[in-house]
Amino acid sequence: MRIAVIGAGTAGSALGRAAVRAGHHVHLSALRPDRARAVAHDIGATPAANNVVAVEHAELVVLMVPAVVAPFVAAEIAPALAGAVVVDATNPLDETCSDLAIEGTSGAEAVQRAAGSAPVVKAFNTILAARYAAPSENGRPLQVHIAGDDETARRVVGDFARSLGFAPLDVEGLRFARSLEEMAFLNITLNATRGWSWQTAWQLVGPMA
Repeated sequence: MRIAVIGAGTAGSALGRAAVRAGHHVHLSALRPDRARAVAHDIGATPAANNVVAVEHAELVVLMVPAVVAPFVAAEIAPALAGAVVVDATNPLDETCSDLAIEGTSGAEAVQRAAGSAPVVKAFNTILAARYAAPSENGRPLQVHIAGDDETARRVVGDFARSLGFAPLDVEGLRFARSLEEMAFLNITLNATRGWSWQTAWQLVGPMA
């Protein structure tokens, strides 16, 4: 699958590396082109001169940028998406990381409004960067929670998550992106305030049939 990863920070680099190792063709862009080139060289991806170039011919576009700019990036790339699924993997933390910066909605819903007709799926935001290289725990794949209003788009994201070694968990509508962002905020807060090792993950366990 041709994947565009927008953002070359810790999370974007880790996801891009995992996608390359899984056999995907990864194109990487960042605010600084020199950063995109350096990270792409390190992980085996193809650097892109800018975000629009990165998403050309992409099947899946993963936003790994600060949440505050994610809607602007979505609007920027929308005309070039040509059927691609957009994955919002961001978390809208406030400036002090003491709360979410929005109420009554989600960052993913803002991205969907900016992306127009392109389907937006919330996924990977509950996965800490360190776990992209370690997608299982005690022999069981970690769950990637997937929320979106387009069933086909959710399936595409689920297939991608599975290719990386994760277990996709389809939670259906984009409304539930609000819950996923709160889950991520709690996990981040616990690791930051208790000195944990940034390896924790959410799992829904028990009978599902």
